[in-house]
Amino acid sequence: MSVADLTYDGTVAIITMDNDQNKQNLAFAQALNQAFDESLKNETTTAIVLSSAGEKFFSAGVDLDWMMGRYQAQDMDSMRAFMYGMNEVFKKCLLAPVPVIAAINGHAFGNGAMLACACDFRFMKSDRGYFCFPEVDINIPFLPGMIAFSKKSIPYYKFNELKLTGKRVTAQELEEHHVIQKACADKEALMAEAMAFAKSFQKQRGIFGEHKKRLHKEIITIMETEDPEFIEPLNVMM
Repeated sequence: MSVADLTYDGTVAIITMDNDQNKQNLAFAQALNQAFDESLKNETTTAIVLSSAGEKFFSAGVDLDWMMGRYQAQDMDSMRAFMYGMNEVFKKCLLAPVPVIAAINGHAFGNGAMLACACDFRFMKSDRGYFCFPEVDINIPFLPGMIAFSKKSIPYYKFNELKLTGKRVTAQELEEHHVIQKACADKEALMAEAMAFAKSFQKQRGIFGEHKKRLHKEIITIMETEDPEFIEPLNVMM
């Protein structure tokens, strides 16, 4: 089973996560980085749509079994490589010179919800799937960079609620609070809406990328200067 597949519909690159629940570990970070790199090397790419092959999950977040295994083996290098690797994925979303659109076709938990927040725009199907930050209940804090880019995607009052309660919310509630562009009836409608939106973008990559670079300058600075303070000593609660 692959981790991430890259296909095209015209000039829209479609990155499909294809690893069941798409739990995030080092192999996941490496595969997603490679898929983004390949899509952006294609100079004809005008947009990227990120989704999942499964019916139930967009991404279940960090692979806690893998993390605990690495922790018990004292393999801190792999844990650091994973955390830096996911930060590279997030930065690719934030800085890509084309729009990155999340088509959330199932549950987006923890780092899965973070991945959607790193994208420029989000659509979500409403017949199945919750969006949730469970970290407050599983004893894991956010990195500073995660907080910074989540606040660009979720109104602060709503982010405060989701972050501190760990509650699960539906696509309808996310649409109401302008976290997603649209709640879609099912997976077919979700992909149709996300692809139509993606195809509406025919921006010049140079200026589009410069807009995103300036727009997210403070977020990138936080990720590059503050996150290592927690990643290097692995100052996380396990």
